[in-house]
Amino acid sequence: MADKKKSLSSSSVLVQLYNNRKLATKVDNMLDEGQTYDYNGHKNCLKEERIGATNRNRFGSLMSVVAYNNATDIEVLFDNGYRTHTTWNAFKRGEVKNVYDRTVYGVGYLGEGPYSSTEKGKRTKQYNAWSAMLNRAYSAKVHKKNTTYQECFVVEEWHNFQTFAKWFDDNYYEIDGDIMNLDKDILLKGNKCYGPNFCVFVPQQINKLFVKADKHRGSQPIGVYYHKTLNVYYASINVNGNYVRKSFSTEDAAFQFYKKTKEAHIQEVAEKYKGRIPDRLYKAMLTYRVDKND
Repeated sequence: MADKKKSLSSSSVLVQLYNNRKLATKVDNMLDEGQTYDYNGHKNCLKEERIGATNRNRFGSLMSVVAYNNATDIEVLFDNGYRTHTTWNAFKRGEVKNVYDRTVYGVGYLGEGPYSSTEKGKRTKQYNAWSAMLNRAYSAKVHKKNTTYQECFVVEEWHNFQTFAKWFDDNYYEIDGDIMNLDKDILLKGNKCYGPNFCVFVPQQINKLFVKADKHRGSQPIGVYYHKTLNVYYASINVNGNYVRKSFSTEDAAFQFYKKTKEAHIQEVAEKYKGRIPDRLYKAMLTYRVDKND
């Protein structure tokens, strides 16, 4: 292109040629043959050609180009109405993200709103709590390891991260020295649904009071095991890190001891945390009753 007979008047053409070797070769050949390169015409032709183009992203969502400024600035409209700006190359490769694609365990989607999944390169507390909840409800790997989550599900409104994150901000609290857990079944015993009605943030020390080891229990009621050699029933309970164990001649007597001790311990812990935990959690702990099949 050093030939003196070649002349390009537009600086934007030079930038275009610099960034696109294929186009540079084409224009160079045209000028060698004495032809003229119409930059504006080429640009307009691309615009007309690419507006209306359709493709699917990697999650299968249909998208179309509705505005084309240049190859690095196009506007895409998804079939669900979501619009976003991207590049032509990303569009052609199907790499455009749709915030309504159910990308988390095939259920959760980010949605439109003020909440981001990351902040300064790290996952936010809201996102970590949301994804962990979906993991418990919808991960086959988790269900295989812990069968208590097999029937769990998340209400539709919480499939949207924006909705859950708003609830998180309205309800999350911290207590010094405690890790906080999202719980679904202290307020409503046996509840399998994650949603705003019965979910509550709980200090881990409280949450541990309600954890059950079903696979280790056997056929006896909760808190009871049978010693075959001695022909006695033992009630066993952890109270403030110390195991209390007592033997009984009948299964029911052992369970009644466990039940009374466990309920009293839960109430004791509730009083310890009174004023620092939500009132509905405090009241649920005071009225919690242990059943044989817990």
